[in-house]
Amino acid sequence: MNLALLASVLSLLATVAAQPYDHYDMGWVNGYRQGFNFQCPHGELLVAIRSYFSEKEGSDRLWSFECQPVPENLGEPSDCWWDDINRAGLEWTSTCTRNGLVAGVQSKYFESTLDREWQFYCCYYKRRCPYSCMKTTDVPEYYREEGEMVIPAYGYFIRGAQTTFSGVLRKIILLTDFDCEFENL
Repeated sequence: MNLALLASVLSLLATVAAQPYDHYDMGWVNGYRQGFNFQCPHGELLVAIRSYFSEKEGSDRLWSFECQPVPENLGEPSDCWWDDINRAGLEWTSTCTRNGLVAGVQSKYFESTLDREWQFYCCYYKRRCPYSCMKTTDVPEYYREEGEMVIPAYGYFIRGAQTTFSGVLRKIILLTDFDCEFENL
């Protein structure tokens, strides 16, 4: 092997390895202190959420979302809508109205509260019957941690979220719902 080529490859690898971990190139839907609107493609629902916190950037987070096609037994959504807005700087619990499932989210950052308002895009599936609801553990556990929540199994869905807020503390808890077999009554 050419010694000069090997030396330049090793030099390049050393330069890349010395670079700090860059959270700006991970498919985020927003920049710090920026609003965003994310919707899953038609017939898909939200199944994963990732966030990265920066105190230096206004105590805000970068956000990333993933969707997954719904099981065939749910059919097509019969109706989709933007649910009520959850105001910044307040504690809130929000579950899609009309027994809907989360298919999108939009958010706007407010400098005055160092917080975001949230609104969920919900879809109703006629062939879905609620079976049970559970709250995830706090995601993230500590408000400055990175957050990642992935639905535990195919057939579980996000129904909403809950937050706590004290001016410095914000935790997000996602609500999921499990699908049961459809019975035509």
